[in-house]
Amino acid sequence: MVVQQCRDGGGARAVRALAAAGVIAVTAGCFGGDGGGGAGDGAGQRSVAADRPLDLLGRAADVLVEAGGAETRTSMETAAGGTRVTIRGQGAYDFRKQMGRLRVVLPKDAAGEDAAGAGGHRPITELLAPGALYMKNRGAGVPDDKWVRIDTTGLKDGNLVTGGVTDPMAAAELLRGAADVTYAGKTELAGVTVHHYRGVADLGRAARAASPQSRGALGAAAKGFSKDAVPFDAYLDEDGRLRKVRHRFTFSTDARGPEVSVVSTLLLYGFGLPVTVTLPDEDAIYTGEIRQG
Repeated sequence: MVVQQCRDGGGARAVRALAAAGVIAVTAGCFGGDGGGGAGDGAGQRSVAADRPLDLLGRAADVLVEAGGAETRTSMETAAGGTRVTIRGQGAYDFRKQMGRLRVVLPKDAAGEDAAGAGGHRPITELLAPGALYMKNRGAGVPDDKWVRIDTTGLKDGNLVTGGVTDPMAAAELLRGAADVTYAGKTELAGVTVHHYRGVADLGRAARAASPQSRGALGAAAKGFSKDAVPFDAYLDEDGRLRKVRHRFTFSTDARGPEVSVVSTLLLYGFGLPVTVTLPDEDAIYTGEIRQG
């Protein structure tokens, strides 16, 4: 959806327009550090350092399902035509139900003014569900009490970048397509010992190995991205739980336009957190035309 909307003849204009519209497929951001809170997560009972990296990364999504819910912070940074835009999110995600709720904040200088006239944008509430993305405060003519629903299996990027947040389960399932993995050593993340792995994920391989709930969206991404190879850095704790992952997506918005680089970072902590997500009723879904500027 967003990829198709970027064809306005300039990287800077494309990034600004997407941020203003609240459809953030080409926006992203980086954490200033590796913080995020690890208190209460508990210490691991076994070391993962001796396990084969491909095995560890291949089952990272399954380990998160066993862990249940977690708090999350997200960051997405997009570079297009010399312009960079950063978007941040925070919330919680249930890996068993593959549902989550996040508050996504657009940068104040991305474009225009918000509905209140202040130089910035109201935070967007996003609900993530298998095959769907719901957004409130979508802007661009959508009533304040309405939600916008997007079928993520119909997006060219499979919602890996569209919402300004990479779906946490999709981010983990991408690691099922990992190859050329190297162990970068042990480090500390928010007071927790983690093992750092670098590699490249293949979108097509990840889609084939993904859970049924994620397969459609990842399959769409495998067809929609111009490059199947997605470099990543993944950090797993002693229990094999994914604590942090950074993916680097690259695609072209137009055959004649410049490539767009998106760096998406996911931070997970507070495992075991109960997460409740209530999807909006059909009468709360906006079905009218959405303006793009």
